[in-house]
Amino acid sequence: MALLQNQIAVVTGAGSGIGRAIASGYAREGARVVLLDVNEKSASEAAREIRDGGGKAEAFALDVARREDCIAAAKQIADKVGRVSILVNNAGIVGRNGMTGATEAVIKDWEDIIAINLTGVFNVTHAFLGPLRATRGRIVNIGSIQSFVHVRTPSSPAYTAAKHGVLGFTRALAAELGKDGVRVNAIGPGFIETPLNEKVRASNPELAKMFIDHTPLGRAGKPEDIVGPAIFLASDLSAYVTGSIVMADGGYRAV
Repeated sequence: MALLQNQIAVVTGAGSGIGRAIASGYAREGARVVLLDVNEKSASEAAREIRDGGGKAEAFALDVARREDCIAAAKQIADKVGRVSILVNNAGIVGRNGMTGATEAVIKDWEDIIAINLTGVFNVTHAFLGPLRATRGRIVNIGSIQSFVHVRTPSSPAYTAAKHGVLGFTRALAAELGKDGVRVNAIGPGFIETPLNEKVRASNPELAKMFIDHTPLGRAGKPEDIVGPAIFLASDLSAYVTGSIVMADGGYRAV
């Protein structure tokens, strides 16, 4: 039997990269998947691919930084799709402005990254809290190696702060919602080749090399490398797991 049969799963940032791979993986395991992305076209294309492969999927546009839109999306999904039992908070952006960079760029990085990568996780979770509690559901937040460390690359302190916050939010929510049977966990990807970092990889190959040289498995990750942990945390295979983060970083934090 498929591991996620009869589940309704919402995945944010599902139009590309890690979110798209997780949505596809959930559909293969029998879930009806709702793909949310600020880019409605990419989300719709991903949903169509799932349906063409025999899965069940719908797509809606959503900017996770807009709290009212998250509430409206939750209502729309409840009316059109059903009661959500799995939520994956994946939507995020990156920034490369350090604290000593140009003031306007640093401030914009902070405001945009915190709004999407951290407050967005709160917004979406809060909007879907009712059905998740009713179904004794599962929440999977996408953290990072930067939930623990500030990697030795030119990288925004806003991104590190946001990903630390995601891990803290995961643990706090697990403690609060455990009595309702809701499990809350996170995944900590390492250096994953996605459209989000495609330009940086192309323009700065030394950056990619720095990550890979520090990774015991000796390669960058692919979005599909995150699918297995995401299925595990959303399924009954992890029935006694909550408040944890599963690292999928090729061993980056081991050395």
